[in-house]
Amino acid sequence: MRFDLTDLRLFLHIHDTGTITAGAQRAHMTAASASERIRGMEDTLGVPLLARGRRATTVTDAGRTLVHHARAVLHQMDRLHSELGQYGGGLTGHVRLLCNTVALSEYLPDALAPFLLAHPRVSLDLEERLSLDIVHAVRTGRCDLGVVSDASDLEGLQTALFRPDPLAVIVPRGHALAQREAVSLADLFGQDLIGLVEDSALQRHIDLHARRLGTPLHYRIRLSTFDGICRMVGHGIGIAVVPHVAARRAVRARTVARLHLSDPWARRRLMLCVRDVDTLPPYARAVWAHLQYTPLV
Repeated sequence: MRFDLTDLRLFLHIHDTGTITAGAQRAHMTAASASERIRGMEDTLGVPLLARGRRATTVTDAGRTLVHHARAVLHQMDRLHSELGQYGGGLTGHVRLLCNTVALSEYLPDALAPFLLAHPRVSLDLEERLSLDIVHAVRTGRCDLGVVSDASDLEGLQTALFRPDPLAVIVPRGHALAQREAVSLADLFGQDLIGLVEDSALQRHIDLHARRLGTPLHYRIRLSTFDGICRMVGHGIGIAVVPHVAARRAVRARTVARLHLSDPWARRRLMLCVRDVDTLPPYARAVWAHLQYTPLV
């Protein structure tokens, strides 16, 4: 049995994307070439690795075994290249980091910039996902690091604080709630709200807690950025639930009032998570160490 690293990477791409075509695109090859490689692997093994459907491709039991070993082999090769690369001029490698909405929009660009400047031969893939999906990806080895809400099930993973991330409510300065110091989510029922687009991780988190209280929230408009949301609130269009850091910026513009969100779930933290720090390649361990929270003195 002889598979090369290209075969293993291709198979993982197909597994992760769900189709041969999408997996081939990620591997920078044609669908026909990818299909030929997979057929060759199946012929070598004498068993099917994929169950091909009209709309999606799933892995067989043999395919799942291959996925497990392919991840281990490629991870070890990446670590080998990284550790040998240190002898030739510093850290070298590629890190895949998954994060939730707030981490991506509010914290990670500024947090990662100094690291990337200091390590020009390290590159990163940074993607937004739901915390639940991120935890699963970390557990299954689909990414090196994750940044998730501390409400996630992190059992069995190694974690460290990335940033405190409480949520706040912002209202126009002339709004009836503007004189209050704190409100609960229930106090927002019946109000016109401005929210994030529905597929954002934070918006799903907020709407989940609203459904648990038995009343959906009413949104006048949904936007893709916190700055856009804060400007809309400043114009008097509605109120919004946003991270404290975004609310603080909006208050500086003197167009909104900031209220504490008193629900326990709103006093959240963002956590770094990995399967095992000791097994990370050196460049990924360096990112892990760099991103851990250091309180301002």
